[in-house]
Amino acid sequence: MNLLGESTSPYLLQHKNNPVHWRPWGPEALAEAAQSNKPILLSVGYAACHWCHVMAHESFEDPTTAALMNALFVNIKVDREERPDIDAIYQTAIGMMGEQGGWPLTVFLTPKGEPFWGGTYFPPEAKFGRPAFQEVLREVSRLYQENGEQVVKNTQTLSTGLQQLFESNRPGQQLDPATLDAAMKRVCQQIDVFHGGMLGAPKFPNAPVIELMWRAYQNTMLPQFLHAVDMTLTNMCQGGIYDHLGGGFARYSVDDRWLVPHFEKMIYDNAQLIDVLTTVWLQTRNQTYKSRIEETVGWALREMLVEGGAFASSIDADSEGEEGTFYVWTEAEIDQVLGKDAALFKQVYDVRPQGNWEGGKNILHRLRTPVPLPAVQEGKLNALREKLFIHREKRVKPGRDDKVLADWNGLMIYGLVQAADALNRIDWQAAAVKAFWFVADTMGKEVPGKGFELAHSWRAGKTGTHGLAEDYANMSRAAIALYELTGHQPYLDKAIQWVNTLNNNFWRTDIGGYASTPADGDALIVRVRTVMDGATPASNGTMMNVLTRLEVLTGEPIHSERFSVLTQAFAEDARRQLVSSATYLNGFDLILRAIQIVIVGQRNDAGVAAFRDVFRRMSLPNKVVSIIAPGEALHATHPANGKGQINNKVTVYLCAGQVCSAPITDPNQLELQLKTRVVGPEGSPTVRA
Repeated sequence: MNLLGESTSPYLLQHKNNPVHWRPWGPEALAEAAQSNKPILLSVGYAACHWCHVMAHESFEDPTTAALMNALFVNIKVDREERPDIDAIYQTAIGMMGEQGGWPLTVFLTPKGEPFWGGTYFPPEAKFGRPAFQEVLREVSRLYQENGEQVVKNTQTLSTGLQQLFESNRPGQQLDPATLDAAMKRVCQQIDVFHGGMLGAPKFPNAPVIELMWRAYQNTMLPQFLHAVDMTLTNMCQGGIYDHLGGGFARYSVDDRWLVPHFEKMIYDNAQLIDVLTTVWLQTRNQTYKSRIEETVGWALREMLVEGGAFASSIDADSEGEEGTFYVWTEAEIDQVLGKDAALFKQVYDVRPQGNWEGGKNILHRLRTPVPLPAVQEGKLNALREKLFIHREKRVKPGRDDKVLADWNGLMIYGLVQAADALNRIDWQAAAVKAFWFVADTMGKEVPGKGFELAHSWRAGKTGTHGLAEDYANMSRAAIALYELTGHQPYLDKAIQWVNTLNNNFWRTDIGGYASTPADGDALIVRVRTVMDGATPASNGTMMNVLTRLEVLTGEPIHSERFSVLTQAFAEDARRQLVSSATYLNGFDLILRAIQIVIVGQRNDAGVAAFRDVFRRMSLPNKVVSIIAPGEALHATHPANGKGQINNKVTVYLCAGQVCSAPITDPNQLELQLKTRVVGPEGSPTVRA
C-alpha cells in the first residue's frame, strides 16, 4: 500500500493499492524530491475519467512499470476535482509546451514544482503517435540527471509564461456595449450551422456560450442567434450525448454530430444545462427542452444526492472494465425487452442490426427524428423507454464519485432554483434549499479575523482543502437566486459574507481581479487568476453577475467598484479569447441591461404570486427581483426606495439605472411592459424593434 490510503478522494483511493509509491500533493513530497535529487512525476486525473482508468491498468498496476517509476521519480497523484488550482497550472504549462491538455495529465517537475516536460496519456507500447511510457520515463530521468541546463531553460521559459499569464497586469480599454455586440457576432460565426456547438470535434456542451448567443438574440432579435441556440440545444437533447433512458448529459461528444458520447456524467455540466435550457424554454416553450429539464433534474435527484442532501460529483464512463457498457444496446437486446413494440422504438432511436457504434452496439439517439411525433406515439415511446430503463437497472452500474464540491453544488443549486421557479416545482426548490444549507453549514465556518470560509470538498464526514474563488462565487450566486425567489434575508446575508471573504482574501489589489486561491493558501509556483472558463465557469466571470446583483440589492458601492475593475482588468484577455470568456461577457451584459423589479407586497400574498407568474411566461436573464413588505424600505440609493403600494394593492416598480416606471398593479400590464421594453446601458428604457 502506498500513501493514498488516508485520502477522501475516490480517485486517489482507486490507486491506493498500485505498486507505484504514490504520494498526495504536499510539502513532504516536494521535500523528498529535493532530498533524493529526483524529479517529480505528477499524475492528475479524476474518478470518472476513462483514459485515466486505461493508463492505470496498463502502467500503474504493472509491477515492472511501477518499479521504474519508483526508482527514477517521486510520484504524486492529484485529483483534479479536489485540486483544480494545481490542475490549472500544469494544464496551462502543457499547453505552453505545444501539447494538447486533458486527463490523465502527466507532468514532470523539479523538486520546486517547476514543470519542464509532460503530456497526457502515454501507452505501454508506442502507438497513436505517442512514445511508450517506459521509454518516456527513462529519457526524462536521463535528461534531468545529465542535461541540467536544458531543464533549467525549460523551467525558466514555462515559469515566465505562467507568471505573465496569471499574475501580470494587462488592462486594456474597458469593455463597452459595442465591444460586447461585436463579440457576440464573432462567437456566432464560430457556431456549427449544421449541428450546433462550436465547429469541429470533439463537441462540449458549453453552456456559457449558448447563454451568450441567447442574450444576443434577446438584444437584437436576429434569427442567426436563435438558430445557433436552437440547433445546439436540439441536437444535444436528441443526440447520443443525452441519456434517453435515465436522463442527464455526458461530458462531451467525440464526434461533431453529438452522437457518440464520452460516457461519464458530471454534475457541473448537467447543472449548467438545466439552467440554460430553462432560460430558453421560458420563451420558446420547446417541449423537448422541458422534457430534458424534467428528466435531468430527475436523474440528479435520483442518482446524485448524498446523505444530507448535497450533490455528488460524477458518474464513471466505465463499467465492467469497458467504456459505455451500461448505456449501449444490441438490436437483439431491444427485441427481447420490447417484443412486438420494438419496431417503432428501433426506427425512432436508430437501432440497427449491425449497430450504430463500434462492436455492433447501438447508442440510443433521435438525431434522425428530432421533431416530436404525434402525442400517441410519444406516449408509446415513453412506456418503451421505461421498460428499457427498468431492464438496464439490472446491469452493473458505473461507479459514482460521491465527494461533494462546493463550486459544483453552487452550479447545481442555481440551476435547480431557476428550473423550480420556471416550472413551479416546490419539490425542486426544497432540494435546492437542502443542498444549499448542507454546503453552507457542513462545509462552511466562521473563522475569527478571517470571515466566513468554505471548504472546497467534503466526503465521508471530512472536509478537504481550503475553498477556492469558484466555491465562493458559485455559492454566492446560488444564495442570491434563492433570495430573489424566496425573499428570505439569510440567503442574501450568506452571499454578502462570502463575497466579503473573497474581497478580503482573494482580491488582487495590485493587478485587479480574484485569484483562484486565497492569499494564505498553499504556496504554488504561481497564483492562478483568470477570466477564461474551463470545464466550469471562471470565478471572475461569475463575479460580474454576483457583484452586479449585490449592487442592485444592497446599494453598497464596493460591489460596483469591484465589477468596474473587472471590466477593465480582463478586457484584453476577453477580446483575444471570446469563447473562453463567455461567462465574463454574459456578466457584462447583465451590467449593461439589469432590470430591477421591485414587488411591494407580503411574500405569501396571492397578488405577489400573480406577479411572479409573469416571470414564468418570459425569459428574463437580466431581471433582479426584490420583494418588500408594505412600509419596508429598500436601501437608500435604490430608485424605488420610498415607493409603496397603490390603493393597498400589490404594486410593482420596473427600474433601470435610477429611473423607475409608474406603479403597476396589474400583472398583465407588467407583462406588456416587459415584452415591449429593453433596458439600455444608461438605464433608459428603449422600445424593442
